[in-house]
Amino acid sequence: MSKTIDFGRSVLHQEAQGIRQLSDLLDESFDAAVNAILNCPGNVVFSGVGKPWTIGQKISATMASTGTPSFALHPSEALHGDIGRLQPHDLVFVLSNSGSSDEIVNLIPAIKRIGCQIFAVTSKPLSPLGQTADAVLNMGDTTEACPIGMAPSVSTTVMLALGDALALTVMNERAFSREDYARFHPGGALGRSLMRVSEVMQPMTSTAAVDG
Repeated sequence: MSKTIDFGRSVLHQEAQGIRQLSDLLDESFDAAVNAILNCPGNVVFSGVGKPWTIGQKISATMASTGTPSFALHPSEALHGDIGRLQPHDLVFVLSNSGSSDEIVNLIPAIKRIGCQIFAVTSKPLSPLGQTADAVLNMGDTTEACPIGMAPSVSTTVMLALGDALALTVMNERAFSREDYARFHPGGALGRSLMRVSEVMQPMTSTAAVDG
């Protein structure tokens, strides 16, 4: 086996192990998060900085496409006016592996002033984010798979998996159907595969009408 294949497999093994560890960490906070989303009268908002920002955008998109109104809010833009998008009845998930990024720490008081409930998604429940959030979804301690242990890899895989678990659990609780899904996916091959025959077929024009 080549060294490159061996290392590639080690990355996949570490990321898979991170998800297995995460499954054992799900507790009443996960239940609380699911119930909060189901009962949220506003938007479910995701925020993070760096790679968690990218992960948050994906989770938000999954939520929106499966029946939960959602958008992503970047901390820097939020502190320069975009926080005006939030309303007190919104629910905010803040994603940060360390829970101590300056942008995140500065964002929390602004969200609290608006009155939104905050769920932290972090591997450090005792971090500034974890201690000031209303509830914490603990990702667990992770070791990044990159050669120097720095580039987010295992942590972002775990974060994304947790987001998928939330979104799909909520989808399941809503009894979100294929027909519901089709309404949000009208375009592309996926949309075509979910369309009804009546939406695809065009009524025939009679020969008489054409000749006339």
